[in-house]
Amino acid sequence: MVFSAIVVTSALKGAISLVGTGLWIVPLLIAGLSYYRYDQLDPESRLIDRYPLHSKYDFVIIGGGSSGAVVANRLSEIPDWSILLMEAGPDENEITDVPSLAAYLQLTKLDWKYKTEPTGKACLAMKGGRCNWPRGKILGGSSVLNYMLYVRGNRNDYDYWQSLGNPGWGYEEVLHYFKKSEDNRNPYLQKSPYHATGGYLTVQESPWKTPLVVAFVQAGIELGYENRDINGERQTGFMISQGTIRRGTRCSTAKAFLRPIRLRRNFHTSMNSYVTRIIIDPLTMRATGVEFIRDGRKQIVRARKEVILSAGTINSAQILMLSGIGPKEHLRHIGIPIIKDLRVGDNLQDHIGMGGLTFLIDKPVAIVQDRFPAGPMTMQYVVNGKGPMTTLGGVEGYAFVNTKYANHSIDYPDVQFHMAPASINSDAGVQVRKVLGLTDEVYNTIYRPISNRDAWTIMPLLLRPKSRGTVRLRDSNPFHKPIINANYFSDPMDIAVLVEGAKLAIKVNEAKVFKQFNSRIHRIKLPGCKHLKFGSDAYWECHIRHISMTIYHPVGTCKMGPPTDPTAVVDSRLRVYGIMGLRVIDASIMPTICSGNTNGPAIMIGEKGADLIKQDWSASIVNS
Repeated sequence: MVFSAIVVTSALKGAISLVGTGLWIVPLLIAGLSYYRYDQLDPESRLIDRYPLHSKYDFVIIGGGSSGAVVANRLSEIPDWSILLMEAGPDENEITDVPSLAAYLQLTKLDWKYKTEPTGKACLAMKGGRCNWPRGKILGGSSVLNYMLYVRGNRNDYDYWQSLGNPGWGYEEVLHYFKKSEDNRNPYLQKSPYHATGGYLTVQESPWKTPLVVAFVQAGIELGYENRDINGERQTGFMISQGTIRRGTRCSTAKAFLRPIRLRRNFHTSMNSYVTRIIIDPLTMRATGVEFIRDGRKQIVRARKEVILSAGTINSAQILMLSGIGPKEHLRHIGIPIIKDLRVGDNLQDHIGMGGLTFLIDKPVAIVQDRFPAGPMTMQYVVNGKGPMTTLGGVEGYAFVNTKYANHSIDYPDVQFHMAPASINSDAGVQVRKVLGLTDEVYNTIYRPISNRDAWTIMPLLLRPKSRGTVRLRDSNPFHKPIINANYFSDPMDIAVLVEGAKLAIKVNEAKVFKQFNSRIHRIKLPGCKHLKFGSDAYWECHIRHISMTIYHPVGTCKMGPPTDPTAVVDSRLRVYGIMGLRVIDASIMPTICSGNTNGPAIMIGEKGADLIKQDWSASIVNS
């Protein structure tokens, strides 16, 4: 197949501007998609960026991400309600659709490019001692940048939320909303009472796998765990990953929930609209509108009924504080007039894991960038939606396991494994080291000697950290990035659990099934841990503190809780305390982080939050 020189040249320019010259496969990919006239043939056509906006809408939603897109869809089901969805970023493009390119979207214009503050306790192998915290600045939010893993968490998470004084948030209640979204296309799950078909969100396995993930699941069985649906009756066990993909491409919340409603007359989208504050009447204590910058001009749009904040854990906290809602001492220090003293920005939680654990193998079965011929692989993806480019960012399997610290009497594992048929060395230092922010010394010492060698990894992840961090404003300028103190490992129990998780991961590698690959651990010591015995608990703790790898799951900064909880920001109906006409509907409302990847739960929160609004505003609307 021959592509015109114009298409290839324009594609190359677009690729360079987005991800740099290192991504050799993108020009061919975009050329192929352009040849197939992607926008015209894709049944989920692009959204309409509305010009001009109306001066008033019934509901103004800030943030078109994992939760906001769902809320916009469900509220616009009511034809008498007018809905405006505001998003700081642009629409998706052909590159964001490709599952295997997830890492290449980080540190681009589609990413807020946040970093944590250095603490000296974590991220020590990263430049400046700071971890990168990518967040989606695009319609679909972080569901466009993530690795698409569909995990719901553990039933005990939600029953605990309810026990804290949040009625309606127990497992049986939220299961309804997980299923409401879902269109599960795995045949072996379609009759499960824990899954559903026909929803907006497509969930399925990647059509391409390596033999290593099969061995990973078999190793789990050798260790006494079951191969099971971790989103089903029980969570503990091993599984081939399920992801939010459709026809081999990423199924973001923009594709799932927004594109199908693009022509609803009561629904408008405003892209590249940077919200600077929520307008609150200090006399009535009611949110009346939103101030934002679009096309370089400050504008205001009013809300007749509610302003809904779905900007995510970092940005929702930032916008509330810029609007005068937050810790009074902090706002006073910044110079922002205080409207309501609430603990906004506290209770920050994130899943922290151990990165860089590398197992070398002798068979050519792993993902090694130099091995895959660009042309055939791209055409396999473009024409058939199959091949290596459909892999879920490289994560093929996951598992939920119990360390010695877990409560073994109930199904409540404390560590999650992410398994990938690649490691930090697999792309010869082109991109992975950049998105992690690894120093040259660490990369050159540990990973350059095995550049492009066949390898695989398990990343142990702490499911329920005890440590809590904060988000604070740097100053009153809405364009300045907030101060993110993840506060990793401030509680010593967190590092203790992860050390045990590392030892369990090594046991998986030592299972009989991996002998066929001659799988063995890569033993070059980290420069900052040379004084410790390799493989000792002290060494693994040092390793974890150096290559502290977030899975990008920040939650909790607008905590949901009862009126008796002085740390709560919203009530169980997600209404901001003391402010009428204002709700927060995103992962920031989680009182405690759920036990697993947070994108599925964020979508659930959007589903439930939309129903709460319907119930509160119209008794005639039957709860769907």
